[in-house]
Amino acid sequence: MADPLTAGPTARLTPLVRTALANLGVLGLSIIVVQTFNLSLFGAFPLLANRYYYCIIGVFLAAAFLISPARRKGLSDPPVNLLDLGLIALTVISCGYLAWHAETIIARGWEVVAPPQAALLSGVLVLLSLEAVRRTAGTLLMVICAIFAVYPVFADHMPAFLWGPSFTLSETVAAHAMGMESIIGIPLRVVADTLVGFIIFGSFLTSMGGGQFFMDLSMALMGRTRGGAAKVAVLSSGLFGSLSGSVISNILTTGRLTIPAMKKAGYPAQYAAAAESCASTGGTLMPPVMGAVAFIMASFLDVPYTTIMVAALVPALLYYIALVLQVDLYAAREGLTGETGEERTSLATVLRDGWHHLTSLLALVVMLFLFSPSWAAYYATALMLGLALLKYRRLPGFDKVMAVLQDVTGNIAHLVATLCGIGMVVGSLAITGVGSAFSRELIQYGGESVPLLLILGALTSFVLGMGMTVSACYIFLATLLAPALVELGLNPIGSHLFVLYWGMLSYITPPVALAAITAAQIAGASGMQSAFKAMRLGATLFVLPFVFVYEPALLLDGPTLTVVAAVGTAALALTLVSCAFESYLYGVGRIGTAARLALFVSGALLLIPNRDTELAGLAVLVAALAALFLSGRRSAGNGARNLTKTGGQDG
Repeated sequence: MADPLTAGPTARLTPLVRTALANLGVLGLSIIVVQTFNLSLFGAFPLLANRYYYCIIGVFLAAAFLISPARRKGLSDPPVNLLDLGLIALTVISCGYLAWHAETIIARGWEVVAPPQAALLSGVLVLLSLEAVRRTAGTLLMVICAIFAVYPVFADHMPAFLWGPSFTLSETVAAHAMGMESIIGIPLRVVADTLVGFIIFGSFLTSMGGGQFFMDLSMALMGRTRGGAAKVAVLSSGLFGSLSGSVISNILTTGRLTIPAMKKAGYPAQYAAAAESCASTGGTLMPPVMGAVAFIMASFLDVPYTTIMVAALVPALLYYIALVLQVDLYAAREGLTGETGEERTSLATVLRDGWHHLTSLLALVVMLFLFSPSWAAYYATALMLGLALLKYRRLPGFDKVMAVLQDVTGNIAHLVATLCGIGMVVGSLAITGVGSAFSRELIQYGGESVPLLLILGALTSFVLGMGMTVSACYIFLATLLAPALVELGLNPIGSHLFVLYWGMLSYITPPVALAAITAAQIAGASGMQSAFKAMRLGATLFVLPFVFVYEPALLLDGPTLTVVAAVGTAALALTLVSCAFESYLYGVGRIGTAARLALFVSGALLLIPNRDTELAGLAVLVAALAALFLSGRRSAGNGARNLTKTGGQDG
């Protein structure tokens, strides 16, 4: 998850503001823990569902207004002012009113017909949500959310499948604020019910040295191999990103160490930036945590989170295998080496110093299968603290606890602020019925052609990913596009992962390429050159969604032999494509243009989940290897004859 508290300067986050954030965090987290574990002690008790969500919005939306200024001036954030305090007061008043009348809202159906005062404060909450989105996610997303927020007012004037029943402005804001499909819809409920525990786990793990441990572990495992610095970057960023769920914070955390190490090892600056940006981008796709989107996906599909986690594992591993292969092949081609002498890191030393981090992570994975995700994260955090106490004979100090508390509060505030606005997009599509109509219309216009619909969906996901957060892009298309793909018979999880993968691509693809540009700044390289290099290194992200949506075996859905064959074929295909990209073939060495083209064609054919194309790909591979073998023998023979002639003349 993003770290809003470290994103800007400390001029805004004065000691007083940080104390206020910590207090808001204590209040909000106390409410969440009581609700999660259904506690009734010390005067606390579980709340009615909608009252609980209004309390969470009230606390963390107020925190968002403290953290994010109305307007940034360059790199400096202005201090908290009267406008911020006024918005915080309005947040408390509107959410407090709705929480107080939570039972009445349900009993009397205020989301349909609301009294004037309730409608007025609902309108205030809608405006506050839009302003919070603008501050945390940008003006573009706010404009999109605002258009959809008022869409029900003029839906009856829209043409064809965009038509919907008309609502008055009062009815619209009441549905947004008091209904269960808009502001307090699935995205916000997932954060409040499930995700907070994982945010706490990730913050404690990072603050207690977990990030450095994963870096050291990766160095011990791969640092000695050729091009080890780049492999360390891929592995450590993948491990850290799977827990943080934030691409940019991943780059800013691990990239400051891995990028200079890659440059020192001999990788060009733009290559180092590209490798780090691709590795950090993939972290959001790697179990066990994967970020907020995976939990929202589980709620949309109404399946256990572990089902999403298991399904996402193989595609993520294939992506990282392709990255490791490419950086290894580059190192082989250029003669790069790994760590030597005193630089070497002992695996035994790393495990001895950081076994408690690894144990906590493994325990989290096991607990996800034993308990509900919302409980598992808290249990894993408690275990982590217990192991830290056992190892260090002391608990984290007050300063560290306060830092974690402020970090957690900032992350939750950022998510709540963003998802309150995005929820209105989903809510408008739901109350007007346009969402389901749009999916049916997509199928009709696509002529029930799955490839055409996938291409349209990929382009839409990519374009929306440029202007939206990953969560916003996924939620929007999970409502509109994914149902159409499922209706055409595609795997439901595959369809939703397809949207997620293509929504992620804008991180490494021009013109936005936020991850590549961020990494390039650390590397001292050109942002656009790094982005184009990242596109090539991360090309697997473009292809894999089309493969697993047609081949559910890559999502571990199918008989064991089918799964093994599909995974093996995909791994071979990605190896061949990687060799083609890097002009180097294992066992052969450097290869020319013709061989590169043959390997690329073979790999591409093997990736297509069809028996005939797979056989054709194998045939091309056999022909290419035979040609390379024969040309190698001819070269060796010519060399021997030349040597004989030379020897005869000398004699």
